Amino acid sequence: MLHRHPFLGLITGCYLVFVGWLTLTPQPIDAEDVALIERALDALHRRGYAESLDYDRLEFLANIALFVPIGAFVLLLLGLRWWWVVVLGCLGLTSFIEAVQTRIPGRYPDERDLFANSVGGLIGVALAALLTLPSELRRRRARRAAGPKVRRPTSTA
Repeated sequence: MLHRHPFLGLITGCYLVFVGWLTLTPQPIDAEDVALIERALDALHRRGYAESLDYDRLEFLANIALFVPIGAFVLLLLGLRWWWVVVLGCLGLTSFIEAVQTRIPGRYPDERDLFANSVGGLIGVALAALLTLPSELRRRRARRAAGPKVRRPTSTA
């Protein structure tokens, strides 16, 4: 399927490399980073925006958002009939990331991350499925209308 979608395959590969870099390299968020994020949230809160959003919720939402493209891109590459493989792949990828993070300095695996990443992958699969469902249904109708394919015997002479 990758040969039919080389650009999408390239984008997917680049995004997976980015996710690997982001999740599997020692990049601890220090006190300065947390303070900057909290100042930005405070500025939003003072203006009446995102008042229920705190640092923990923001991190949780970011983990969801990180995996939405993975679920969507891989489903678009493999096709709608392989949705269950993509869902299992997203679960496997986030499990792998969390397991490897136990050995990376400054990284701490968290079951909330596992849940958030899985939800993000599911959302991506659902969005891509909704976007591709009309064309998939048209293709299925066209195949049914064309009838069964008749195979002609090939000669070996």
